[in-house]
Amino acid sequence: QVQLVESGGGLVQPGGALRLSCAASGSILGINGGGWYRQAPGKQRELVAGISTGGTITYQDSVKGRFTISKDSAKKALYLQMNSLKPEDTAVYFCYAEIVSLRFAVNAYWGQGTQVTVSS
Repeated sequence: QVQLVESGGGLVQPGGALRLSCAASGSILGINGGGWYRQAPGKQRELVAGISTGGTITYQDSVKGRFTISKDSAKKALYLQMNSLKPEDTAVYFCYAEIVSLRFAVNAYWGQGTQVTVSS
């Protein structure tokens, strides 16, 4: 069974950094595109950063210059390096990935979410 397992969230002070990881498990060929979303209490889920199959990267304006998304095809994983964190970055972060099965089918999967809290 295919799963996306997230890790790396936690509590950090303003100005600090965290690195989120999202690893795909199961019998798969790899990951095409994907991204990281976040959802703060009382707000809708929003795209933070995305990376396409071809490697094109997009960021939400509020995180440009602070966050970096990357993909490791060999490890079948996505990462989000978050620097200069602000209290308004506090949210549950979800990874999303288009996973290629052994039969070359492509399906979308979501991670379980990881809490990021930025507070002094």
